[in-house]
Amino acid sequence: MTLTAVDASAWAELEAAAADPQSAFRYLNLCSVDAAGRPQARMVVLRGVDVARRLLEIHTDVRSPKWQEISAKPLVTLLGFGPQPKVQLRLQGSAELHGPASERAAEAWSLLPLSTRSTYMGGPPGDEIGDRPASEAAVTDADGQAFFGALIFRAETLDWFQLRHADNRRAVFAYDHLGALTSSRWVNP
Repeated sequence: MTLTAVDASAWAELEAAAADPQSAFRYLNLCSVDAAGRPQARMVVLRGVDVARRLLEIHTDVRSPKWQEISAKPLVTLLGFGPQPKVQLRLQGSAELHGPASERAAEAWSLLPLSTRSTYMGGPPGDEIGDRPASEAAVTDADGQAFFGALIFRAETLDWFQLRHADNRRAVFAYDHLGALTSSRWVNP
């Protein structure tokens, strides 16, 4: 497989994952750094991919710690692993946050099913629920939209790694701010 084919394959996997809840790359690990300088990692759902511009879209609650962390330090890493054919994708880049009043968040919200919207209708992530289950809270769809944000990740590098029985393979790709491939190379695994 050529470097060009590896790059195209990785981005095709990500693009397909945004539409397929069964894809391993649908759920990625988002890594940021908190105010104390500690790394933080959590699973997020890949909602959209713009292959040409190397952008990934993720949705989040603007009250979450990750929103605050990324507001302060927008450099993040996304990590995914696909068991077949045993490929790890590690993307590094910057995140741009689009809050509830933004056009980007409003458009994304309008496309969400009610079941997903309900995720944003409870209390702030990490807060104690108390005696009453979150499902009994008296909130509306508009309340949820007030806490909904879109995170747009711009990939600067992609580190592709494939586990094999012998001869593991690894390649590194770099992109400019418009998404154009600027370099690619095979590296030691």
